[in-house]
Amino acid sequence: MRALLRIFRPSRKLVFIIAGVALLGGASGGAAVYIGKDNILGPSVEASNGLTCTDVNLVTIKKQNRVWIRKYIKTEPTDGMTRVKTALRVAKAIYDAQKPDLVQVVVLDTNGPTLRSDIRGRAIGADVVYIPHPDPVLESADAKTYTARYYDGKAAANGLFFGERVDLPEDEITAMNASFRDYTDCIDPIAVAATKGGEGEDKKGGKNEAKEEKPAEGGEHGSAPAEEPAAAEAAPAAGH
Repeated sequence: MRALLRIFRPSRKLVFIIAGVALLGGASGGAAVYIGKDNILGPSVEASNGLTCTDVNLVTIKKQNRVWIRKYIKTEPTDGMTRVKTALRVAKAIYDAQKPDLVQVVVLDTNGPTLRSDIRGRAIGADVVYIPHPDPVLESADAKTYTARYYDGKAAANGLFFGERVDLPEDEITAMNASFRDYTDCIDPIAVAATKGGEGEDKKGGKNEAKEEKPAEGGEHGSAPAEEPAAAEAAPAAGH
């Protein structure tokens, strides 16, 4: 029996190797708990789809049996591409729910303006236009299904964005949209307030209501995002 035990007795070197492997495995598990799974395995599905967002305003424009929807949303501070992902996801969610001819989603900073007259220029962190069937809407040979642009800098304390403006190529936008796992809309603060028994008013006392407007005759929505969506409401536009 003693001879048999001597045969299977592990060497001191083998014992150290086994102990080292066990220690490394335990340390890796501890690192996973401490660092978090997203930092080890990559971003979660939710992160790849953009950020959680909040509704600011919704404008529905009807003309000649066509429906155009422009939605203003806001997000927490993030980078330009994440703002585009958020807007693209929301645009598809709006289309799936309402099937309009055109959807435009404008992304504002959480500290940005809420009045449409102030939403222009560098107040717009990202702007996405989705036209599922561009030819009937625009009657133009160069119409695009997707257009998207953003400012690559972060927003200042007043909600205005810095950095250069980036216009994404349509093939990149299409690939980005195809990578999404789900298409979720933004949080409606009025609905949330209603479930809590509130009046559905925002912090400034104004109501975030969806409005229906009719554009002036002679204007059509262009294939690129509007530079100043507030001004484009009268004629969604020319010069887009």
